[in-house]
Amino acid sequence: MTLSSTSSGLSAADLSKLKHFVADNLTRELEAENPEYFQREAFVQKKLVEILARLPANIPASIRQQVMVEVKDDVLGFGPIQPLLDDPDVSEVMVNGPKKVYVEKKGKLIKTGVTFENNQGVLRVIDRIILPLGRRIDADSPTVDARLPDGSRVNAVIPPVALDGASITIRKFRKDKLSMAQLVEFGSISASMAEFLNACVVSRLNIIVSGGTGSGKTTLLNVLSSLIPETERIVTIEDAAELQLQQEHVVRLETKAASLDGKGQVTIRDLVRNSLRMRPDRIIVGECRGGETLDMLQAMNTGHDGSLTTLHANTPRDALSRTETMVLMAGMDLPLKVIRQQISAAIDVVVQQTRLKDGSRKVTSITEVAGMEGDTIVLTEVFRFEQTGTSPDGKIIGQLKPTGIRPLFTPRLEAAGFKLPPEVFGASMGDMLRRR
Repeated sequence: MTLSSTSSGLSAADLSKLKHFVADNLTRELEAENPEYFQREAFVQKKLVEILARLPANIPASIRQQVMVEVKDDVLGFGPIQPLLDDPDVSEVMVNGPKKVYVEKKGKLIKTGVTFENNQGVLRVIDRIILPLGRRIDADSPTVDARLPDGSRVNAVIPPVALDGASITIRKFRKDKLSMAQLVEFGSISASMAEFLNACVVSRLNIIVSGGTGSGKTTLLNVLSSLIPETERIVTIEDAAELQLQQEHVVRLETKAASLDGKGQVTIRDLVRNSLRMRPDRIIVGECRGGETLDMLQAMNTGHDGSLTTLHANTPRDALSRTETMVLMAGMDLPLKVIRQQISAAIDVVVQQTRLKDGSRKVTSITEVAGMEGDTIVLTEVFRFEQTGTSPDGKIIGQLKPTGIRPLFTPRLEAAGFKLPPEVFGASMGDMLRRR
């Protein structure tokens, strides 16, 4: 954050001039010596110390230090938002034009005091993000998806589409990979749900993770993917690579935008089709958004069991409706009943991930796709989250609990070696004996 004139004794204009003076001198030094990439950070640090040492002695040490940090962030990082990216408590950074920068911390949106000098400052950060990736953004193509070197996902929008100045949204990449045990510890999932999902993944059931924006779908997909046995060949397909699979036998594929002449685009659908020729045991698609959904369903129905993907939807029923819509986007003139038969045959489980009003993220439903009844897909909820109230400090109070129903695919779990006890599904052994 830039120091204010009151805290420094200098006006904001003087502080800006000082920063530009130091930055201009550093830029000339960089252009003159052009250090190797791996030497660049040390070179910048050394030259900044030299340049600041030449400033008048009456400039306070606190101002010198602040100018050094800000110029270094501009040259090596992403300008004013670099401290936000460095903050481990920040999960998302949102730039709504040069004067409005928000962050998400612990599920809550907070406006920061960080600002850019003008719209050009935001555009410079966007260029710094996308240029190494070979992407482009201009008036003819005013939106772009990209990722930072650490894997964080970036979306940028510029005028004329962005009316109030260039916008940047950065979903930060977790450096520490979450485990299922940690999700249980955080209260995002119950121990019984975790045991059930582990059995589903290892038993090669096809799973869709459904949820709204920022609900934690990719995080959960990462956790589920980590349960896949080391002996299997996995192909991951993403718009911007986020998955952090630890298995050794993984092929990671990422889409490619069209070049300046409009050629060379590689879409999710292209990669899904190509993956079928790569002898995958599992196909993991980061997110289904369009016609690739049909190819994904066909893969699930033709021997690629155990595939995983995510999509945007607010309930398991909505997830299947959205899947129908995305299949139609493939351009195939298929009757709705045929599409639903494909969906019910391909998908075994829908896991609903939700961001609650208090900012917490939970698996609020695990639902079996139990086949067709006439023209309707039958869904059977196996686990659900039941809210019972709200605490005085705004925290959602509720329980993650089984519905008492065993899924129809239980024999598949047992064939894979998972004989889950009745307690997992909410029934005691006494209840089971009485039913007999």
